[in-house]
Parts: sequence; structure tokens; C-alpha cells
Amino acid sequence: GRVVQPMVVKSGSDYYEAISWPEAFQLMGQELKALQSPNEAIFYTSGRTSNEAAFLYQLLVRLFGTNNLPDCSNMCHESSGVALTETVGIGKGSVTLADFDHAEVIVVIGQNPGTNHPRMLSTLQQAKKRGARIITINPIEEAGLMAFQHPRNPVEWISKPTTLTDIWLPVRINEDVALLQAINALLLNRDAQMDNQVLDWDFIRKQTVGFESYQTDLKAHDLNSLIARTGVSKEKIEQAVDVLASSSKIIVCWAMGLTQHKNAVDNIRELVNLLLMKGSIGKPGAGTCPVRGHSNVQGDRTMGIYEKPKKEFLDNLQRVFNFNPPREFGFDTVESMQAMAAGRAKVFIALGGNFVSATPDTEYTARALKNCKLTVQISTKLNRSHLEHGQMGLILPCLGRTEIDTQNFKNQFVTVENSAGVVHKSEGSKAPVSKDLWSEPRIIAELAMATVGDSKVKWLELADDYDRIRDLIEQTIPGFDNFNVRVRKPGGFYLPNGAREGKFNTPSDKAVFTINQSTNHELKADEFLMMTIRSHDQFNTTIYGLNDRYRGIHNGRRIIFMNPIDIAKQNLKQGDRVNISSHYDGVIRQAEAFTVVSYHIPTQCVATYFPEANAVVPHNHFATESQTPISKSVVVRLTITG
Repeated sequence: GRVVQPMVVKSGSDYYEAISWPEAFQLMGQELKALQSPNEAIFYTSGRTSNEAAFLYQLLVRLFGTNNLPDCSNMCHESSGVALTETVGIGKGSVTLADFDHAEVIVVIGQNPGTNHPRMLSTLQQAKKRGARIITINPIEEAGLMAFQHPRNPVEWISKPTTLTDIWLPVRINEDVALLQAINALLLNRDAQMDNQVLDWDFIRKQTVGFESYQTDLKAHDLNSLIARTGVSKEKIEQAVDVLASSSKIIVCWAMGLTQHKNAVDNIRELVNLLLMKGSIGKPGAGTCPVRGHSNVQGDRTMGIYEKPKKEFLDNLQRVFNFNPPREFGFDTVESMQAMAAGRAKVFIALGGNFVSATPDTEYTARALKNCKLTVQISTKLNRSHLEHGQMGLILPCLGRTEIDTQNFKNQFVTVENSAGVVHKSEGSKAPVSKDLWSEPRIIAELAMATVGDSKVKWLELADDYDRIRDLIEQTIPGFDNFNVRVRKPGGFYLPNGAREGKFNTPSDKAVFTINQSTNHELKADEFLMMTIRSHDQFNTTIYGLNDRYRGIHNGRRIIFMNPIDIAKQNLKQGDRVNISSHYDGVIRQAEAFTVVSYHIPTQCVATYFPEANAVVPHNHFATESQTPISKSVVVRLTITG
């Protein structure tokens, strides 16, 4: 399924045809230079992009004159970055992989490692065997978190699986704030009963601000009302509190189950409150762990792929490259969709990814792209976004990370940053499927030559030798000292992380307690709160098969998981087909022909696969502050099909 030469669909045509690389860059250069303003162009980035390609890309875009650099973070962990920056001073997790060897308690919330992060299961397994206790908070009981057998260890094939989860709290969709507030209130009560031996008062007094206000707000909540909202029994919550009360080394891991709600930032700030109460940050075996899916979604942000760049980063670009980078914030993903739909953006260039399938409101997004004069997809393989092109569309095929990248007769490697902040090498070992494929850095360099020229940056020299790119990264971004030497050592190196060391880069230089809100979903009798999930045979928008063996689904993806009580109330039965619709702002959105499957999920909560159900996720409803789509809490109705 690989395209191995540039392809173009011309205005008025309904098919792609071959185009040479020079012709493709000439076309892009013409269209970009013809824009009335650089802000009429949008430069999207996928988390698959390497550090080297991302750094060149953002440099080109800012030399061109815009900060329109949306990326896939806008749709996944943007809420984490906002919340963590506000509370602990850095928008990344604070734990290292070694911290899991010391943790007493690991809380897994809004995350399913078995499907989305399978390598993490072995880490949890080792922690459990060492004596750590695991609390799982999730609306659905996920097989991989309940028990685990390592697929590469033959001894485990004939032995009993490792029981991972000690306590499972089946919270209702988007009631995480209520649950965390109930837990924190109970911890506060325990502390009063046990002569201040439950909370870490020394840490609270010396290294945090805002606890008195937070404590006052927490006491104002009615505990029974909080518990009732969660759908979890008080007995179960008390069991979790027993474990947390007696522990100080606590790691909290989360993913998009927390980040894709209206109050997503509140969700994450509230779990930070829990860690701050226990002093569980800035010491071994404790801290924050937002688990990211794409191999370099975190590194791309470190490299400057951000529509809201920090002043310090822009100042460094100005110092190193001797130009005045734009200071006005650019479009994020949602704003980019809206700008294209309104005709305010005319060129869309995607460095990787599958924009149509990854974003909410599928039909709206497709119309927005078709409204552009030119769309460009720099891709390793075909996807739906190639079909939803502008008046003209280009596909620029690039090397994959598994393929050998040879530039100027020398094999190159790239680097990535993982969820723990480790920068390490990524080097392909397979022969490219075609000699006509270009690398991402080479494509960016040629695009730069066609648009901004080489008076400020010798693009082609950088594309010839990626060490030269890394030298520029070292000069521009703190933490990359001696980059080319350190990254060649096995395992790479950790970037600086203040929160990891108990140093909080906030206005007060202390970690911040916050007051947070739940979202009130007042559901009618025929309404449900829908969350999107992923299957076992899937990585992000890439579908490898139609089976989800962990959930017992075979040969199908248009599935809606429902509580059996709800199935009966709606006069449905297992196997019925329903259409799913959402009703926001007078607009009815619909996804058709989903098969009803009875499942262990709270009442009036349903789950569907991503991206099949994206069609009912409204593009204009998103998290406060982060603008992440509400893909995990969409109010929907069901209609049985004929």
C-alpha cells in the first residue's frame, strides 16, 4: 500500500497522477508565495515525526511568517500540558522508568495499556511482583489490566496470569473529578482522625501554595453526593483510600480517558491535588505519568511544534538564526478546521498523520479541507485524508522509520523523546521499498528552498547530515548540551525536569493546589454519554484488523457497548443495529449502523470505536483552556435501524 513517487490531483480532476519532486516543490512554493498572508497557511504535524524533522519544520514555518503549527497533541494530551504547567511548572510527566521499581501504589486512570500501550503491561507486571499495589479507575473493565501473561515469555504461557489490578473503581464517564474529590476528602478525614499522619504536611507547607483554599472547597462538598455521582460504591472507594492513606510513593498514569472532556484540565489538576496532598512528586517512586501513544508526540512539542510558542523559545530562535520570528499565536487544530471551513486558510500541509480521521466531526473536517486551494500530505502510507483534498492535492511519499535513511552517501539516524522525557536514537534497518522515497528532513529542506530560500539557513547542508540539525537544536533548546555525543550512548539521555527534582517552575516557585469542577451532564431518559475507545488491532487511526480479542469482538468495528439494563430499557437486544446521533447547537450529526453489544459499563454510558464514531463528535465543543475535543463525553441518542 505504499506510494513511491509524488502524486498530484489537479483542479477539476478526480484522480491522482505522477508528478516529479521538483514539480511538486515548485507547485507548493508558488501557492505559498501567492498567499496574501502567511497566516493563510496551516502546517500540521503528526507525533510520528522525528525531532530533526520537527525542528526543521517549525523553523521553516516561522521563517515563512506564521505560528500556525497545530499538531496531534491538540487532540490528545494538550489538557495534560496545560494542567501540569499550571500546577507543577512543566507540561510533561515527572516520573522515570526507574520510578516504577520504587512505587508503592500505581493508579491507572482513564487509560487502557492492554490496547493502547501494551509495553506498559510488563512494567506494571514487574511492579506488581515487587509488591506495588495497582488501583484502576475506568468505566470499562479492561482485560489487560485485570490479568497479564507476557506474550514473549513461554514460561508464562503455561502458568497463571499475573493479577494486576487490586482495586477497580468503575467510575461513570466524566465523573473523575467527583471521584478524586471524594478520595481526597476521605484522605483529609483520615488525616484528622490519625493526628496528621496521612497527609505529607511538611511537603504541603514548604513546597505548595493554595492548600487552605482547596481544603475549604473540599469540605464544602457533600461527600455522599460526590460518591453518588461517581457510580462507585463507598466501600470500593474506601478500599482505595486505605491503600493511598498508608503510602507515600504514588504514581498516577493517565491517557485520553481524562484529557478529552469539557473539564479535562480540571480532571488532571485534581489528580495533581491528590499527589500534592501525599507529597508524591519530586521523589523516587512517585509522580505524574501522562502516557502518550505516538512515538514522538512529546518530542515534537519540545522541538517547537506549538501554535502558542513560549517567549524564551522564540528569543532563542531569533538569537541563533538572526530573524524576528512571529509572536502572534497561531491556529490550533480546532481553529485550523474552522479557518479552512471559513476560507481564511487556503493551504494545508500535513507532516504525517491522518487529519480527517484523527479529528472530531469527520464530515465537517472533510469539507474544510476541500475548501482549501492546496492540500499536501507527507505520508508513509495511504489514508483517508488523501481522498479529502483541496482544489489541488499532493501526496509526498517519505521514508518510514524502519527504513535505512542514506543522505550524501552516509546512513543517518533520527531521535525521538518518549513519555518519560528520554531522548534516544531511532535508526532504520530495512532497505527502502523504493529509491524514489525521500526522508522528511530532505522534503522539508526542499520545501524551504522553494519558499524562504537559504539566506538564513543552509537547508540542503542540514538535510545532508542530521548531526548538523542536532547541533542547531543544541544551540536553541535547553537540555540538549553535547547532543550528538550523548544521544549515541545506549538508552540516550533524560531531559531536565524540574518537577522530577521537586523544583516547580510556577510564579510562586511552588506546586499549586487548584479548585476544580465537574461537568454536569443532565441526561434525558433516551440519552447516553458516549466515549470513544480503541481496539486491540489498532494504533491511533491505523486499523490492522477487525478483531478486538480483549473485548470479545470479531470481524467488526461499528460496535456500541451498552449496559444490559439500558439495552432492555431501550427495547433493544444484543445484535440490534442502531444509528448514533448527537445534537449540539441545532446541528444533528449521525453515525450509522452500529451493532449493540452487552458489556460491563455503567448505565447511561456507552462506548464506540475511534475513528468510526468521530462523525458525532462536534468540532466546536472542547476542553476549557486546552481546546481538546470532547471525544470521551459526547451526549448521544440511539435509533434502531431497519
